[in-house]
Amino acid sequence: MTVRRVKAVGVLGMNLRSYIRDIADFPTPGILFRDITPLLSDASALKYAVDRMLELCEPLSSDVIVSVEARGFLLAAPLAYRMGKPLVPVRKQGKLPYKTHRVSYQLEYGTDTLEIHRDGIGEGQRALIVDDLLATGGTVGATAELIRECGAQVAGYAFLIELAELNGRQSLCGEEVVSLITYD
Repeated sequence: MTVRRVKAVGVLGMNLRSYIRDIADFPTPGILFRDITPLLSDASALKYAVDRMLELCEPLSSDVIVSVEARGFLLAAPLAYRMGKPLVPVRKQGKLPYKTHRVSYQLEYGTDTLEIHRDGIGEGQRALIVDDLLATGGTVGATAELIRECGAQVAGYAFLIELAELNGRQSLCGEEVVSLITYD
C-alpha cells in the first residue's frame, strides 16, 4: 500500500484544518463529527482543496470518478469536472432509478446498504473513489466492492480528511490513498 500524506498547509499558507469544525456526539453519542461545511462555504478554501486533490489524483490514471452520497459528491463533482472524467454516484439503497449492484456493510456506528448503477462503470475501467472523510474504511470499502462487481478496478482513493487512529487505510486493499488533512 502506498502511503501519501499531504500537509494541510500549502504554498499560499492555507491551513485547511482551520476550516473543519468539530461536532461532539453527532450523529450518535461518542462520535466526533468533522464538519466540512465551513470549508465548503469559503470559495478560496474549497478551490484550494479541489486543486490539491486534482494535483495528487491525476497520476492515478483513472477513467472515472466514483463518489458516495452526500458530502463526497461535493468534492467529487468539481474534481471530475476539472479532470474531464465521468462522475458515477454511489447512493443509499432505493435512491437510484435503474438496475443496480448492491452491497451491505458495517459502519462505525451501524450498518448501511449502497448501490451503483450496473452500467455506471465499464468493464476494465479504473475508478478513483472520492469521499470527504476516511474513518474505518467501511463505506469506501463497500464502494470498491461495487466497482469490482461492475468488472472495473480501483485506481485509488482520495479524501479531504483521514482519521488515522481508526486505521481505515489498512482495509483498502493496497491501492493508493490520498488525504489532505490527517487527524491522528
